[in-house]
Amino acid sequence: MLAVTAAGPAMAAAVGSDASVLKTVLSYVLHLDKHMHQLIASLGGWIYALLFTIVFAETGLVVTPFLPGDSLLFACGTLCAMGSLNILLVFPLLFVAAVLGDTVNYAMGAWLGAKVFTPESRIFKMKYLTQTEQFYAKYGGKTVVLARFLPIVRTFAPFVAGVSSMDYSKFVWYNVLGATIWTVLFIGVGFCFGTLPVIQNNFSLAVLGIIGVSVLPVILEIVAARMEPGAPAAESS
Repeated sequence: MLAVTAAGPAMAAAVGSDASVLKTVLSYVLHLDKHMHQLIASLGGWIYALLFTIVFAETGLVVTPFLPGDSLLFACGTLCAMGSLNILLVFPLLFVAAVLGDTVNYAMGAWLGAKVFTPESRIFKMKYLTQTEQFYAKYGGKTVVLARFLPIVRTFAPFVAGVSSMDYSKFVWYNVLGATIWTVLFIGVGFCFGTLPVIQNNFSLAVLGIIGVSVLPVILEIVAARMEPGAPAAESS
């Protein structure tokens, strides 16, 4: 009984700690403009190294899908327009981080694939690998590009591409294409519109809107795929 009683506060503390971490992450995502100003003031030129690390980790490490992506690029574009960051450094730096992130993620998937997907695994089942290989065989290029615009999914898509042995030359092409569109779009939107008073006064809503819009291409692709002749038959097989 004593052990159970003692475990209660410990479990509550752990839950409270997790909730605190989630609250902190959410605060940074929704209020990146305020936090970025603080980081720039404290880090100076090292802010560019931090931005590179965040984008690289968000796209390259399957354990960090919670890091900001779209919203971070938007905030960087806004700060570039305000003169707090140099867009001639921000764009190429984050573009390279995005490309390298997906490349490393692909390599990790290719290396760990055979070890992760086993008949005994309850999470990484062999049938999932087979289905993924079939999906990439049909939508491989589109998947890599569209995943860039879907939070969390963009972290796992390159890993699965490596696991499913997607052709590397094909992956590299769509990796670069997706990274180009992603960085140009969100940094560009932030640079052009982020300094508007309506955006500055409602930054949290703008970030939520950006996340919603980023999901739109994937939704349109799914709808288009379902409308293709023979789609229902493929799903039922």
